[in-house]
Amino acid sequence: MNQVADILNLAIKAKQQGIDAVLATVVRTEGSAYRRAGAMMLICEDGRSVGMISGGCLEPHIIKRAFWLTRNGANVQVYQTGDDIQYADDGQAQAGVKRTNSDIYDESDKGLDSGLNGGLDDADFDELNFGLGCNGRVHVLFERLTTATSLLETIRNVRHTQQPITVATLIRADDYQHQDSISQNSDNLQTGMRINLDEYCSLGSVFALGKTAFSSILANTVEELAQYKLSDKNAEYVTVENGKVTTEWLVQRLQPQLRLLICGAGNDVMPLVTMAKLQDWHVTVIDSRAQYATRMRFPQADVVMPLSLDDSEALLKLSNNAAVALMSHSLSQDRARLAVLLEHSDNYRYLGQLGPRYRTERLINEISTNISNPTMLEAGIHKLHYPIGYKLGGDGPEALALGIMAEINAVMHDQNASVNGSQSNLSNISAVSSDIDANTVQSGV
Repeated sequence: MNQVADILNLAIKAKQQGIDAVLATVVRTEGSAYRRAGAMMLICEDGRSVGMISGGCLEPHIIKRAFWLTRNGANVQVYQTGDDIQYADDGQAQAGVKRTNSDIYDESDKGLDSGLNGGLDDADFDELNFGLGCNGRVHVLFERLTTATSLLETIRNVRHTQQPITVATLIRADDYQHQDSISQNSDNLQTGMRINLDEYCSLGSVFALGKTAFSSILANTVEELAQYKLSDKNAEYVTVENGKVTTEWLVQRLQPQLRLLICGAGNDVMPLVTMAKLQDWHVTVIDSRAQYATRMRFPQADVVMPLSLDDSEALLKLSNNAAVALMSHSLSQDRARLAVLLEHSDNYRYLGQLGPRYRTERLINEISTNISNPTMLEAGIHKLHYPIGYKLGGDGPEALALGIMAEINAVMHDQNASVNGSQSNLSNISAVSSDIDANTVQSGV
């Protein structure tokens, strides 16, 4: 959900200012594509836009056509990035790559005169193959802000409650309009319609985001969608055949922001907060020293708060399902936080300790000697990354932050990165290493 915060903020401003906007969403990709299904871009009629649905190659074309494409409602188009487009001597794309029914779902623009196509010339109007050599296809849903607001409000609610929601978005419905027996319900299967699948599973009724309950015509289709199990991806293209009607959907698990808890409020934490916020993570900074854990020092963080070392309950709540970075440059702070976290290894998704290996092993040994059953720490020790972050080269807090974010991203997304860097899984916690060359960044505290 990168750049989602900017999209939500601009949508609110546009609505308050009475400015219309178009939400462009990638609903399906084939072959090579820069962004995955679910990527969004918001285009305002006053020229403002945020988000990306490609690497920047499709955006100028999409911005130019967004409002014209949605003149009759939601619309799905397919953009090709193959290498077979022809170019003239002056470098301009030549007309001749014409639209086909397989490339555009909306055929309502056939027969329109040039005055209705937004002032686009023939080459710009017909060119759907961008000739980028990526050999991919990107299916993009365009919809006005009035119909997209319910989705954006759902995303905002997911971020607030930290509870994911599964939504199915209708991309296409084949032959639906030809079913005379159900033609009176033709408004039930409109491109861009979204179903809250979690709500259906709990209530047993078909609901679309922002609308009232729908008729039973959708029951069989929605039931099959509700039973669909997403793989590791949070968004997948799904086709459902129900009698003579075939529907195409984007089944999407709207996830809350990834969360980062930083224990320590030293100067080297500042670039880490910045890098995490660039990825739209929810960032919390805590420190037992109130003079360091201040909003003035970390204006970009979502939460900045002093937290006493004996408040284990609050620490576990803040670290729940989060990535945790221990980097206080204080033995007493790290010892107290690490002791709690090692005993609750199932609570968080990542745990990293700043400092050389011998320092972390010293902390583990001290914690082990103060509990009756040291085996309780084993799961946490095997999950602990130390020294924290990948060794990517460079010097200073910014380089450290880059290595930390690289490692956390790899762990949170289940990637096996072959980068020489942090170590985990102690084979002998009583051994004390003499390594002093890692995580020795100086801090102001």
